Amino acid sequence: MTIPDSESTGVCEVPYSPEEERRIVTELNSEAEADLKEGNLYFVISNRWYTRWQRFVGLLTEEEFPSGETSEVTRPGPIDNHDIIDSESDASDPQLRIMLEEGVDYTLVPQQVWRKLVEWYKGGPPLPRKLISQGFYTKSFSVEVYPLCLKLTDSRDESTTIIRLSKQASIGQLYEMVCAGRGVAKEKARIWDYFEKKKSVLLDPSSEKSVEESGLQLNQDILLDVDGSASSQYDMSLAGNELALVPLDPTSSDAMDIVRGGGNLANGHSNGSKFSLFGRNAFEDDISSSTFGKGERRGLGGLQNLGNTCFMNSTLQCLAHTPPIVEYFLQDYRSDINAENPLGMRGELAIAFGELLRKLWSSGQNTVAPRAFKTKLARFAPQFSGYNQHDSQEMLAFLLDGLHEDLNKVKRKPYIEAKDSDGRPDDEVAEEKWKYHKARNDSVIVDVCQGQYKSTLVCPDCGKISITFDPFMYLSLPLPSSRTRSMTVTVFYGDGSHIPMPYTVTVPKDGSCRDLSNALGTACCLNNDESLLLAEVYDHKVFKYFENPLELLNAIKDNERIVAYRFNQMHKGLGKVKLEILHGEQEKSDSGRGPKLFGTPLVTYINKEPLSGSDIAASIFGLLSPLRRVHMSSIVHSENENSHVPDVADESSRSLSSRDTETEDNAVDDRELSFSLLPDYHSFSLQPLESDSVVNPGSVTKILVKWNEKEHEKYDSSYLNDLPEVHKSSFLAKKIRQEEISLFSCLEAFLAEEPLGPDDMWYCPGCKEHRQANKKLDLWKLPDILVFHLKRFTYSRYFKNKIDTLVNFPIHGLDLSKYVTNKDGQSYLYELYAISNHYGGLGGGHYTAYAKLMDENKWYDFDDSRVSAVNEYEIKTPAAYVLFYQRVKSESETSDMKMD
Repeated sequence: MTIPDSESTGVCEVPYSPEEERRIVTELNSEAEADLKEGNLYFVISNRWYTRWQRFVGLLTEEEFPSGETSEVTRPGPIDNHDIIDSESDASDPQLRIMLEEGVDYTLVPQQVWRKLVEWYKGGPPLPRKLISQGFYTKSFSVEVYPLCLKLTDSRDESTTIIRLSKQASIGQLYEMVCAGRGVAKEKARIWDYFEKKKSVLLDPSSEKSVEESGLQLNQDILLDVDGSASSQYDMSLAGNELALVPLDPTSSDAMDIVRGGGNLANGHSNGSKFSLFGRNAFEDDISSSTFGKGERRGLGGLQNLGNTCFMNSTLQCLAHTPPIVEYFLQDYRSDINAENPLGMRGELAIAFGELLRKLWSSGQNTVAPRAFKTKLARFAPQFSGYNQHDSQEMLAFLLDGLHEDLNKVKRKPYIEAKDSDGRPDDEVAEEKWKYHKARNDSVIVDVCQGQYKSTLVCPDCGKISITFDPFMYLSLPLPSSRTRSMTVTVFYGDGSHIPMPYTVTVPKDGSCRDLSNALGTACCLNNDESLLLAEVYDHKVFKYFENPLELLNAIKDNERIVAYRFNQMHKGLGKVKLEILHGEQEKSDSGRGPKLFGTPLVTYINKEPLSGSDIAASIFGLLSPLRRVHMSSIVHSENENSHVPDVADESSRSLSSRDTETEDNAVDDRELSFSLLPDYHSFSLQPLESDSVVNPGSVTKILVKWNEKEHEKYDSSYLNDLPEVHKSSFLAKKIRQEEISLFSCLEAFLAEEPLGPDDMWYCPGCKEHRQANKKLDLWKLPDILVFHLKRFTYSRYFKNKIDTLVNFPIHGLDLSKYVTNKDGQSYLYELYAISNHYGGLGGGHYTAYAKLMDENKWYDFDDSRVSAVNEYEIKTPAAYVLFYQRVKSESETSDMKMD
């Protein structure tokens, strides 16, 4: 493969038209999609650059472009991938920053498209990645954006080496790579899984398993032994290959009560009995101590984060504290394994899950590394492969469904033809549908977690009514959207009269830039003759001006940095154009790319007529004057230093208006700062600005201020740094409860009648046409374990958002009786026992879990490997994402269970 020179900063001399570029790339993308096969090369491109190109060629419209300039559409400069590259990686081997999100931070393009883009625009650096095939039953293609990175330790000299290879590479290929790199004969090498610096598994060089299937994780240690002993060659661990079985005394009713959360559960208390879930065995004997003391406390094991696996850990902890699930998996469930189910995972997922639960509930267990489980998960659910952040609810949905299919007692599912209700009573139709469902699906998951709802469709034309009864595993509740949004914007004074100041304002969520300007104007006491110019700052440059007051605020994401430049009409009038002042400093290791930018650009207005370098410099020093340190006013500067422009007097304690009246005798001759004209953001061919230089201002004139150590001493540049994000979530902290809604209002919104969307039309058997019918859901049968998924994440074609509104959910006594249409006399009173929490924003953030230890009647915070007690009143936060409730059995039901 020949890659064009990616170091050149120029573009081709005779570029294609935007329409022709669009046509060529569209055709190349279509050809690549039609020829998908393993090994095809794709290239990672910064999404910032790619969206600018898309807009240039017309693939994005003004409304669809979330973060580009609105004033004019210009040809983008050279491809610049530096914003997605780890700054600490070797320049000859650039590595992507972790936690990047496709479509937000980067875009993947086929090799042919990359070649064309580099031919037209140059730039880079190239970041090639291979297309791989994943999945056990159904193969799917995906680009391996993050190859597996392993840390090799050579036992001979304790030296370490980084090994990068595809997670689908075989163990044999790993041996070949290590032996070639370390100069060792393959027959003399022994490579160990060196997880947590301990020899756990000797990797078999003849194994056809991939490194991922062998349980090797991102950034994990492996150990090379040379001339290992014969005994070590066969010291193979069989962990994870045996069925997870835990002996329980079936006569111990106290034990079962504790696991079930029995006793006086209606009041949130157990019967207080203490017991040992496990008999003494070799597994327990290996554990000598516990961070929780010597009290044989179980269920308090943490889960190690294997690389962005907090979403998985959160889900697993919630299920590991679901009493009927724990009770089931701590017993012998071998007879329920369905290894022949084509919809299941050959029983392997259930076995791995059961083994994990056994470890978590072992006496004195502190932290468990769920490597074997993650390996099975990646094998059967490639969407969770790798080390990107995922959704805990999606993980829960897959896991519950996978466990059900692995444990489905129905070996051969009978074919049952669906019948229409035909006016029959609801209870008769519902019972019939549930009976049919159980005939094909019979597992502990169905018994414990599945309920049934009634769905009613009404044709808006002929009035035909269709009623169906369908099972559900969880309820996804919409959140009545908050109508307001908090935004932080830093206000800079365009006349240099004050230091910049951040303001946090509340605006309509669906509002416009005019709403934001009005709110900021009120917050910063804007005068009648003043106005604000909104702009987005990215990479220490002005990325976009928001000059259209009707532009919607939903184009501004929470992680962006927005500033407002404040001007009065005298400064911002007719015949004026923008002057942008960027800040740069030369790095010690000069890379030849010019000064490194820092801080926030300053913006003011200058006359459009030709100006001298001295005129430009006077405007710049005026903007910088509030940043001058007071103690620097006494310093006398040498007349002999290289200088291009004079400075003005120390203004740190005076306003700009008073400076205008000063005479030149009071001015301090500043001979440190030097300036350069910047043709555009993508060029480093700087033109020094002399005092007698003539500048012909364009619509935006860019000037680069070159800072040195003395100028950092003279000016406090900290005011230019640390620009706050529009909205910064308090990571792993409790947020201010500004707004809240109740769980009942979310449930009512879920059950409310609404028309189907235009993409979800219903075929009416009366009209014989697809109609946009009205749909109404009703709860008919509720399970013992009821899971609520709060739909905090909203998605559209180009925007993603998270709703951080506090949902006020009951901890005790959740009574759903009035919401259940089927009046069968059962109790529908529920107690909360676990919560999956999400902190932060989209594409990242962090998941934790709150879970109740039933035998102690206490809540604990499970944050990966860290487990700590938490007060009950602390668990109700805006981070709550998935809620787990257990139904409280009525006295008659409890009596029936004891009789059985």
